[in-house]
Amino acid sequence: MSRTSVTLEDEEKQRCPDGADPPNFACNDTPHSLPERLNLEPSVIAMETSPSPSSNGTNLLSLPWEIVTQIASHLPAQCVINVLPHVCQTLGKLSEDRLAWQVRAQKLSGPAASFPVGPKEDFDWSKACLEMEQLIGCWAGRGNQAERQETEGARQEVAAGGVNGEAPAAEGNLVEMQLDVEINDAADVQSQTASNSGQLNESSSASSPLEHIILPSGHIADVNCVLLLGGKEALCASGSRDRNVNLWDLREGPRGKLMHTLAGRGTISTHRGWVWCLASSGPLLASGSFDSTVRLWDLEAGGAERRLIQCKAAVLCLSCERDTVLAGSHDQKLSIFDTRAADPLVKSLRLHGDAVLCLASDDQYIISGSKDQTVALFDRRAGKLLQKVQLSSYLLSLSYSGREVWAGDNRGLVHTFSMHNSSLTSISQFNIHRSLVTGVHYSSGALYTCSSDRTIKVHLPCAPPKTLCTLHHQAGVNGLSVEGGTLAIASGDMNVEIWRPRCTESTSI
Repeated sequence: MSRTSVTLEDEEKQRCPDGADPPNFACNDTPHSLPERLNLEPSVIAMETSPSPSSNGTNLLSLPWEIVTQIASHLPAQCVINVLPHVCQTLGKLSEDRLAWQVRAQKLSGPAASFPVGPKEDFDWSKACLEMEQLIGCWAGRGNQAERQETEGARQEVAAGGVNGEAPAAEGNLVEMQLDVEINDAADVQSQTASNSGQLNESSSASSPLEHIILPSGHIADVNCVLLLGGKEALCASGSRDRNVNLWDLREGPRGKLMHTLAGRGTISTHRGWVWCLASSGPLLASGSFDSTVRLWDLEAGGAERRLIQCKAAVLCLSCERDTVLAGSHDQKLSIFDTRAADPLVKSLRLHGDAVLCLASDDQYIISGSKDQTVALFDRRAGKLLQKVQLSSYLLSLSYSGREVWAGDNRGLVHTFSMHNSSLTSISQFNIHRSLVTGVHYSSGALYTCSSDRTIKVHLPCAPPKTLCTLHHQAGVNGLSVEGGTLAIASGDMNVEIWRPRCTESTSI
């Protein structure tokens, strides 16, 4: 009798006497019973004949395919995706096994969670598992106490080198004062102290997979928005109530370096009012302000001003798609601009009955949220409004990727929507924060949120979200940006803070 044909089965039975469960794999959970128990779609590869080249050999590929799949489930997703296909063609098929990825995702998110929240058709399971594992490796158990110890000296240094005082708001601008009162009042109500709930203290900051830095003092008022750009998180832009946009080089020095402050033509500052929003596409950077303008900047030319777009009201949100800029403003309008045209205004849409506070877009849809407590879905190709969803609160932040939309409102709730067949369906809402949710970033395997309650939270994007880490801040957090595992936040203490992966050696087997 072939030694290989009995060894693994016998060992598995010996490790599982009297019905006991071995780690991560129950005796009665055969690969064929898993789809029924977890309600997963069947695996194409598992249903085929084992691709093993020999049934009598003693190498890995001589094992039944179900055993090979089980062994691979204990390897990191990065290894299965990036390494095994280079070992041999047969092992490369493991990265194509949708059932195996679904089982892995179920284990990561937990048995009681629903994942993904949106439609499962065409969902990229392997990418989602890779992102979730990387997120868990970086953020799970990151303690706030170690966080404070790590940055206490940096904060004191920034405070000592900064300029006290805040630039005054634009005179007579009632919109600025109204939104300022809403955000600051909410932040003042929350005197939340650091909590140990769901967190573990790090043994040392040096052992953390993330590096936390506070950029050198560059603003003299609250930072309203932040944006990572330039590829490989090389650059960072920040917009402030001091009316300036600063451009930072994150590669310079241990804490980054202020390259310069963008200056508009005929002004000593970037804008004449508070800078409220930023967006980019390739080398194009757009900044929106309470001075009712959108300014375009060329990053390839060192941040030189490309052009000025005059709007009719305060610009509250932006989105960029190649040569198109979308702007939501306080006058209830969503404007579409062509940055190449002499007259840039392409279309002005009135989809809401109050200020447009947030938007997200791709080449087909525009999704916008308004203070009138509605969410609008607009078809760019058909040029028509498809749907309006009525809520009991208004959205302040919005993130759209694939077929899922995640958004934060003025009551601390995070909403989830599903996009399917040109229809936006409200799925659920979760009580994540205690006040305004000022920033949301969603991808297939990661969810970041921040709030004026002075917290930043990192979650797995399942229903309900699985919170991996809560960071407590000394001031309200006004916005965030995420790119390639790097997190940047804009805070009410005039700072920009960065969490980024430390340099590590590449994964190998």
